[in-house]
Formats: sequence, structure tokens, C-alpha cells
Amino acid sequence: MAESEVYLFTGPEIGDKNEAVQTIRESAQKKIGQLDFFSYHASEIKIPELVVQLQNKSLFTPASFIILRDAELVKGKDAELLASWIKTAASVSDTLILISDENSIDKKIEGAVPSSHKKIFWEMFENRKLPWVQSFFRKNGFSVTEEAAEQILDMIENNTESLKSECSRFFYCFEKGHTVTATDVDKILAHNREETAFTLFEAMADPSKSPKSRFENAVEILQKIRVSRSGNAVALIAGLTYCFRQLRLWHQLHSNGASPTDAQLRAAGFSGKKNQGRYMGAAKVWGAGNVSSILALLAHTDISNRESGTLLESTSLTLMLYSIVVKNGIFCEEYQP
Repeated sequence: MAESEVYLFTGPEIGDKNEAVQTIRESAQKKIGQLDFFSYHASEIKIPELVVQLQNKSLFTPASFIILRDAELVKGKDAELLASWIKTAASVSDTLILISDENSIDKKIEGAVPSSHKKIFWEMFENRKLPWVQSFFRKNGFSVTEEAAEQILDMIENNTESLKSECSRFFYCFEKGHTVTATDVDKILAHNREETAFTLFEAMADPSKSPKSRFENAVEILQKIRVSRSGNAVALIAGLTYCFRQLRLWHQLHSNGASPTDAQLRAAGFSGKKNQGRYMGAAKVWGAGNVSSILALLAHTDISNRESGTLLESTSLTLMLYSIVVKNGIFCEEYQP
């Protein structure tokens, strides 16, 4: 019996997930020809509408290729409806790819997806990171010292999408054959690094500064992000959500007075002394209970922004930062001096 063209890709490794999606898309185009391509977030489309779209044939193209991100948000009756469609999808030519940064989603949906079409994309193991960076430079006609590679890994979040983006900067600054050194990394990344959700988190989580100072710095960074190419609110909240999920994991590793080894921390995604120090400091700012409240606040802000559009987005994001930094995750609807 033919398997449906439904896939479930979960886990925190963004780069490998994107490559897998691209491979399936190229294969579908070769097999079917022209495709209608759609990409949704689970919070911005109603599942009954998605199922209707999957059931209805296009008048102009033979099949649709649909990506549904944040699939962990599909629950209850929506999950039952989507799972029901998946079980009948072997007879259609449409492709549906469900994506989540979590490791699993609703069990009804997971059970309906063919086992061969499910994959968890884990972050790179510690022993893979350094060779990956060195190989990436080598494939592009460059080399990199071990010290420089370690410094890059210490500055960039642990997923290949971020690593590719940041490492590619060097290819525009030097001629092929150049060996990238720690000095080069300091010039290209440290001094010219764009503000991102991760630099924003670092500023918000600085235990050496007062909440007022951290909030002022966070707002300044937010304004820079909003005018940059990475200023999308969805991506910004997704990046902060990743950071606070990591902080939740940090608290779990250190619960009940536990002292995880360096190897255990690295295996959990806390590579490099700088990265470990970042989360050690953040744990002093927000306790485990605060982190749970902050994650709920981030989800609420994301859904609210999608429903209300971009008109009040900047105000919403600023209030979100105020609630996180000053109120430790307690939701507030207006600034309270």
C-alpha cells in the first residue's frame, strides 16, 4: 500500500530540517511538475480550513506542497481532524510537512504519519561541531584555525542554519585560500554582528545590571532588530522562545542541587564556557517558575500579534520585554513605571 506524502520533522536543529524539506520539494516537483506552495504557522490558520484546502483540488496545478510550522500547537479536535485526513492521504498527490521545534507533537497526529516519514532533528553532538565548522570553511575554499572555530561556536547558537549564515560572512571579506583566525572572528562577528533574538536575550539576562538598565538595553536592541533584515516578530519570538527553553533545561539539569559535568552540559546544547556563563547568569535572573511564565507570555504575544497584525506589533513587543525583564514574566497590558 502506498504511503501518504505526509512528513513530521521535529527537534531543534533548523538547518537540517530545512534541507530535508527542500529535498522533498525538489523530488515532488520532478515527479509531479508544477506545485502550489504554501507555508503556514499553526497559530495563523484554522485546521478545518487547512484540511479543506488539502481536500480541494487546484484548477491550475496538479498538487499542493504545504508546510505547517509549530505543529505542536495542534491539539484536541483539530488534532483528530488532521489525523483523520492524514490516514486517507495515500490516495492524494498533495504533500504536507509538519514541523515543530519540540521533540514531539500530539500523539494522534504522530500515529497517523507513516513511521518512515518521521524524524527528530537533534542538535549537533559536541564532537561534531568543530569538524562541521572546519569542513564548511574547507568546502568553500577557506581554512580556519581551531581557536577561531571554537570562538565561532561560542558566539553562535547551536544549529547549522545559524552557523551557515554567520560563517558565510567571512567569504565576503577575504579571498579564497585565506585562513580565518581568532582576530578575524573578533573583527567580523564580534564587532559587526547584527543584533538578534540571541543578543537580545543576553542583554535581558545580564545579572550585573538592574532590571531598569536591562530593560532600557533590551528596548534599544529591539529597535535595531526591528529595522534590520531579521526584524520579523515571528522569528524574534521564536528565537527568544528557544533561549528560554534552553534556560528551562538549564534549571532542570541543576535541580535539587545537581552539578552536571561539562560533558553533560555540552550534550544538552550548552557548548563553550561563554554560552554556559550566559545561562548561568540568566538562571540568577529568572527562576524555574519565572521561565514557565515567560514561555507562556511569549506564546501569548506571538498569537496576539498574528491575530492583530503589524499595526501594534512594536508596542506589543516592547510590553513583552517589560513583562519579562521588569515583571519577571507577569503579563501586563500597560507600562507601569
